Amino acid sequence: MSPDALVEDITHLLEVWVAGWAGCRGYETGKEGRFPAALRADKTGDWEYFAHDPSDAEFAELAAKAAESPARILTILSNDLARYTFLANQHGLSTTSASQTMMFVDMATQDAEDPWLSDDSLKLTTSLNNGIHYAEVRSGEELAASGRVCVVGTTAVFDRIVTEPEFQRRGLGSFIMKALAAQAFEHDVESGLLLASLDGQKLYSHLGWKNISRVLMLSADPAQDGDLSVA
Repeated sequence: MSPDALVEDITHLLEVWVAGWAGCRGYETGKEGRFPAALRADKTGDWEYFAHDPSDAEFAELAAKAAESPARILTILSNDLARYTFLANQHGLSTTSASQTMMFVDMATQDAEDPWLSDDSLKLTTSLNNGIHYAEVRSGEELAASGRVCVVGTTAVFDRIVTEPEFQRRGLGSFIMKALAAQAFEHDVESGLLLASLDGQKLYSHLGWKNISRVLMLSADPAQDGDLSVA
């Protein structure tokens, strides 16, 4: 399937992303009807449900499951957030985040070579553990930036791309993405997926990624953490 055709099938991309994101974090996965779910054991201790443009009836069923516990989250991928915000209000759910996006890249546009650091005080370390590739940049013993990637089929799912505050604006986010891409190319990858915060969207767009869907996170508890890209 071509990258353009793949982007049209966001339901499939969501399933791939959930598998890779959960793999990066060691989460158990399951299904709620036809929709993917993940048990966020390290954060909420409860389930998060994911759906792309569900029907009103499907949304009602998912909302009812999410409302059973304040620790549960319902995440909707859609470019019609107004519709699902309205439905959420009808079903007693609150918005915890509406600023993230799912982003996609054709990996043929990415550099397969290991990047290099121009600052001799920084050092890159990469590793592979249980199928997950990790990249860290350190200044001495201090962590400067990090990230991870999990390959699902022919798709590389990038997660937790973090630059520590005191090391920001030095290009380390881009460097980590390039280091992870080089590791992903150890597999037969064709596409890349990630969920991005507002700040992340600027970085990834610069690297050739494009937005394919907005992300709406809902919960019975409005205080739930609403950043899937890092939290």
